Amino acid sequence: MQRVSSASVSVVRDGAAEATGAIGAGLVVLVGVAHGDDEKVAAKLAEKVWNLRVFDDDAGVMNRSAAECGHELLVVSQFTLYGDTRKGRRPSWTAAAPPGMAEPLVESFVAELRALGARVETGRFRADMQVALVNDGPVTLMLEVP
Repeated sequence: MQRVSSASVSVVRDGAAEATGAIGAGLVVLVGVAHGDDEKVAAKLAEKVWNLRVFDDDAGVMNRSAAECGHELLVVSQFTLYGDTRKGRRPSWTAAAPPGMAEPLVESFVAELRALGARVETGRFRADMQVALVNDGPVTLMLEVP
């Protein structure tokens, strides 16, 4: 998750980029799904992302959430977050959930965020995407729900 001043995602097909989502100030959330994840994990993570205090208050202290600030979210599925590089020179993707399991959970995560009141833009699952962002801070956090 990255705090941003602005961000966008485009899908690349046949050499042309098609914009699928763009936000102003808010959060870019790169979502990887592992084998043990389920809808409960998606719901917990959505609540955590929406309410995590990573935006400055009037005193310049990270004390406000995206929910409090009314900021937008850009959610991009990214199985490569589970790439294992401990052996050899090519990452292993065995820790990442297969697409048939991962896609519904990413959709569930987005639906949970929207149910909480978030304005959410997204990329496109299994597409070749280009993400552009201006990291604000920079603030980048890894979130995992046990």
